[in-house]
Amino acid sequence: MKRLVIIALACLFLNTEGICQGKHLNLDKANKALQGYDPVSYFKENKAIKGRKELSFKHDGAIYWFDSQRNLELFQQDPSRFSVGYGGWCAYAMGASGEKVKIDPETFKVMDGKLYLFYNFYFTNTLTKWNEDETSLKTKADKNWEDLNKP
Repeated sequence: MKRLVIIALACLFLNTEGICQGKHLNLDKANKALQGYDPVSYFKENKAIKGRKELSFKHDGAIYWFDSQRNLELFQQDPSRFSVGYGGWCAYAMGASGEKVKIDPETFKVMDGKLYLFYNFYFTNTLTKWNEDETSLKTKADKNWEDLNKP
């Protein structure tokens, strides 16, 4: 019961639409995903490129920004092709502890057609730790994410 009250208060006061919809998306207060970085750029250019507000698109409660009209169109054609793992939360933390931890959108890895983001602050780069034990962490992260998203 306590958890439901906390979630309801978060929805009301923090405008965390992704969480309120039960999707646990890592969004800012304006429902912007990836801190405004272009999701297509990670896949097409293997680079984190900041998007522009005037090239935005809303999908599943999240607002995505794009660097170019072409990237926006590619995303609109098949949003699932450019999906981000674990709702945009730190992949390492999801595997290590099942926690939703903030990310640095410029610290990422694309594997098996999916984007994964990582915490990289205060001399701690979790992508390095992820790479050291990727198979085990990925298995645990998948299970933790599934458990987190159970109805």
